[in-house]
Amino acid sequence: MRLAQEARPEAYPDFNSFFTRALRAEVRPVVSGHGEIACPVDGAISQCGPIREGRILQAKGYDYRLDELLGRQHDIIAQFTHGLFATIYLSPRDYHRIHMPLQGTLQQMCYIPGRLYSVNTCSTLQIPDLFTRNERLVTLFDTTAGPMVMVLVGAIFVSSMETVWQKTLRGGADGGIHHWDYRQQPPITLDKGAEMGRFNMGSTIIVLFDARRVSLAPEMAASKPVQMGQLLAQQLN
Repeated sequence: MRLAQEARPEAYPDFNSFFTRALRAEVRPVVSGHGEIACPVDGAISQCGPIREGRILQAKGYDYRLDELLGRQHDIIAQFTHGLFATIYLSPRDYHRIHMPLQGTLQQMCYIPGRLYSVNTCSTLQIPDLFTRNERLVTLFDTTAGPMVMVLVGAIFVSSMETVWQKTLRGGADGGIHHWDYRQQPPITLDKGAEMGRFNMGSTIIVLFDARRVSLAPEMAASKPVQMGQLLAQQLN
C-alpha cells in the first residue's frame, strides 16, 4: 500500500478497486531518453525475440501462429512480417494497469472471444497455442517507431478487460469477433507512460514491433522481472 496513490484500504469501495489501484507516479519512472521504449506493465518476461516465419515462441517446444493471435486480420499481420515480440506475464500480485510503451495513435481494435485458461509459466509449458485459444483484445497503434500491437490476453478470473477509451469490451451480437476502426474518427493519441487499460487479475500482454525499426534492450530475456516504465526496447535510427 505504501506505493499506492490511495494508501487507506478502507477508501476502496470493493476488492476490484483495491486490486487495480493506481500507483504514485514517482514509484514507476518512465524512461525518457531519445528513442527509448518503456515496459508497459509490471511482471516478468515470458518470452521475447523475433517472429520467425509467422510464428511466435510460447515456451520451449511450443510456438503459435501470428495470424491466429491477431484474429486473421491480414492488414495488420502484414505489418509484422519482420516482427519482434515481447510477452509479459502479470501475476496476481503485480500492478495491473497497462501503460503505453511510447506515444501512439489508436488505429484499430479487435475483441476475440475464447477460453480463460491460466497463463502462468506452468500453463505455457503444457497448453499448446495457449495465447491463441484464450480471450484477447488486439490493439494497433501508429507510433514514431512504426506500427505497434498490444494484445491483452484474458485468463482465469479475468472476466473483462478495460481500455481508457472503451470500458466494456464484448464480442458482437453473436458472441463472435468484433472490430473497431478508429482511423476515420477524432484521433485517440496516448503519451508514453499514459494508462491505456487494465486487467482484473493476473494475465499476459504481448507487444509487437517492426524489428527493422525497434530492437529489444539487451537485458530482456525469459523469466526476467520487469517494472512498468523501465527500458524495454530502443527505437532504431
